[in-house]
Amino acid sequence: MAKSFKNAGIIPFLYSLTALPAMHEISLVRNVFRTLKDQFPPEELAKISAIRLKIGLLANVEPVLLQNAFQAVVETDEPGFRLTALEIEMVPIVIECPGCGKQSTVEQYRFRCAHCDTPTNNIVTGTELMISGVEMENEPATPDPATS
Repeated sequence: MAKSFKNAGIIPFLYSLTALPAMHEISLVRNVFRTLKDQFPPEELAKISAIRLKIGLLANVEPVLLQNAFQAVVETDEPGFRLTALEIEMVPIVIECPGCGKQSTVEQYRFRCAHCDTPTNNIVTGTELMISGVEMENEPATPDPATS
């Protein structure tokens, strides 16, 4: 006897997938943490208060899903970053025209020069996926022994 999808538990499974961050974004967040650990010694990692990312519109990353993935990874694998903010700057798609040499921003994925209407795939920005910076918390001031 065949079971319906609802009885087979597929609907709850699909619902649970939508409630979780996408695996792609989780992998990206883990790579961000791995990169930071490669670049900073542990004592400096503990001082990071914000991580800044630049993400191009063509990078196939959803900012909301990335924020959710960041929170999920912090809660499960990286508790030392619980007070760290993730700041995302979305980078527009900019093309350069081979005809007139001018740059223009792509609107509605229409890859044509805004000045002369020449089609182009010469992308200048919009594919970025990078850590653009980190912000460190200020170290507490240590009293000067000479003035104590």
